[in-house]
Amino acid sequence: MSDPTYTPPKVWQWDAESGGTFANINRPIAGPTHNKELPVGKHPFQLYSLATPNGVKATIMFEELLEKGVKDAEYDAWPIRITEGEQFGSGFVGVNPNSKIPALMDHSTEPAIRVFESGSILLYLAEKFGEFLPHDIAQRTEAMNWLFWQMGSGPFLGGGFGHFYAYAPEKYEYPINRFTMEVKRQLDVLDRQLANNRYIAGDQYTIADMAIWPWYGALVTNKVYEAAEFLEAHSYKHLLRWTGEVGQRPGVKRGRMVNRTWGEPSEQLHERHDASDFEKRTQDKVEGS
Repeated sequence: MSDPTYTPPKVWQWDAESGGTFANINRPIAGPTHNKELPVGKHPFQLYSLATPNGVKATIMFEELLEKGVKDAEYDAWPIRITEGEQFGSGFVGVNPNSKIPALMDHSTEPAIRVFESGSILLYLAEKFGEFLPHDIAQRTEAMNWLFWQMGSGPFLGGGFGHFYAYAPEKYEYPINRFTMEVKRQLDVLDRQLANNRYIAGDQYTIADMAIWPWYGALVTNKVYEAAEFLEAHSYKHLLRWTGEVGQRPGVKRGRMVNRTWGEPSEQLHERHDASDFEKRTQDKVEGS
């Protein structure tokens, strides 16, 4: 049986929530819904985020910088609970008028600089500290190619496939088939690239890997949408090899934990204000076991 058809009206009206997961936070207008200032910690960098695939990009970058010995990359990470609408608070909207996580304030400058959109945060930190972005023009451009590939491809995976396969109130054949076809094409793009390269942009680990791994690595290991079997993820062997290697990096392991408020308690660190928070989290677990 084919899906029921829908004839769009001459002028669309927002009469009710569309249903499905996250319907209560979707609306067709921007701006704050309530007044709420953002907390500010002791470090120059203040990150307001949540451990979604987009949010994880930023925390991985910070933890990778610190792992590399860049002490000036110390940061405070505050959770923004998007299912509760905290991204529509006046303080957060002041940092990101688009009301999406992650959002960053750099107080090391005068005046402070706001940075929003995950790709922009990765690029900003890479340029500020001169790390994880090659200086050679050809290699740098290749890394940027793949960074922007993720920015352009991500909506087809998240808002397209993820929504209709996992979150939509009804399961319709056409949108699921359409976005599944595109996501499998993207997985094949990555698998072919990684067949001849250790990392996404070549031999160097870059912000391109940090952008792509939280989405596509999580997808093929069943950490988002529970669709690995549906997508035959086992067939993308080079992508799985890269996913496993990146996932073992200490900075990646820590970055995944920051601002995570769900899942296994051992994988959660709701707020991050110092490197010792990870040690304290481990100690609390040992004492509580």
